Amino acid sequence: MAGFSLKCGDCGTLLKSVEEAQEHAELTKHANFVESTEAVLNLVCADCGKPCRSKTESDLHTKRTGHTEFVDKTSEAAKPISLEAPKPKDDVEMEEAGGGSSTQQEGEMVVPEVNPQLLVELEEMGFPKERSTRALHFSGNENLEAAVSWIVEHENDPDIDQMPLVPVSSKKPEAPKKALTPEEIKQKQHEVSVISLHNAVEMLMNERIRIGKELLEAKRIEEDNERKRIMALRKAEKEEEKRAREKIRQKLEEDKAERRRKLGLPPEEPAAAKPSPPPVEEKKSSLPIRPATKAEQMRECLRTLKQNNKEDEAKVKTAFNTLLTFAKNVATNPNEEKFRKIRLTNANFQDRVGKLKGGVEFLELCGFEKIEGGEFLYLPREKVDMPVLHSAGSELNSAINNPFFGVL
Repeated sequence: MAGFSLKCGDCGTLLKSVEEAQEHAELTKHANFVESTEAVLNLVCADCGKPCRSKTESDLHTKRTGHTEFVDKTSEAAKPISLEAPKPKDDVEMEEAGGGSSTQQEGEMVVPEVNPQLLVELEEMGFPKERSTRALHFSGNENLEAAVSWIVEHENDPDIDQMPLVPVSSKKPEAPKKALTPEEIKQKQHEVSVISLHNAVEMLMNERIRIGKELLEAKRIEEDNERKRIMALRKAEKEEEKRAREKIRQKLEEDKAERRRKLGLPPEEPAAAKPSPPPVEEKKSSLPIRPATKAEQMRECLRTLKQNNKEDEAKVKTAFNTLLTFAKNVATNPNEEKFRKIRLTNANFQDRVGKLKGGVEFLELCGFEKIEGGEFLYLPREKVDMPVLHSAGSELNSAINNPFFGVL
């Protein structure tokens, strides 16, 4: 299959003709070219009709004008590249000569000749060949800056992307090519690379924006889950308070009936008594916050301590705070033996915790063991269980702050 483009083996640039390959070689010093079946793109903007020869050029056009619809006419414009040597100009003129050729050329319109080196540089910057030719022709065909300025000023012209035509008689003689210095070549290559650098920076910024949005979404989901967990905990606390009020109401009813019996009054008629609401089934929380079995045993110890000393609220609160201090010291400093060893015969300990039923049992649930004939409570370092200590702290905080704790 015939090639539809020439591909530079050094930089991968696709070129539409042998002339473009020669100009590319003169500018970049690349000499490795092969035929390619991949045609140079011909993407025509559906809004303004501007042709674009590459995806990069179409992206730049979209960014400048906002036009996003392009029609691919590559297959219509693609023609195989002929690698045969062109015929001499004299032979072409003799073939075309045939009676009255001079009168035929008088009204003929041709494409004006422009500096091929400047034309290649404009095309490498992303401008189509027609626009580059028109800019060089009307800007005096002198330098690259004047051509670029002309394109910017006439960007909205309706014929900006049409190849300019001039009469044969007004065709200017070919201007001598001006050799570029190495510094100028580097400068031109830098200008061409600016577009690619800009596209790379834009892609990087878009990727950062996408990652930022994903992080915000993950944070929002985490906050929603935390909010649901807190709502479930509050709901469980309200249900516990409700059950506590019901217990208190039933206790008041029993005390009232006992007082009537002691006073010799007849019991209230069953019809007059208010029907008790159906018992509320206790709902267990589905949140795996702490070990359920040991937490229930700790709560039962604290309830027993409060029930047996309900006439002395200060003593109960002192016991709870003392137990909380023991658990907090061990959890904060697990390597300190002085926080893991308690003398049972200590007068202060006995007055605050030891004499109260449920206090020593609570410490044993935290991991303390009786040693030396029951004189000390000791928690070995290897048996320090942080989840159990945290659970103990939660139960003690609930017992201290919840006024209904222990009435169930």
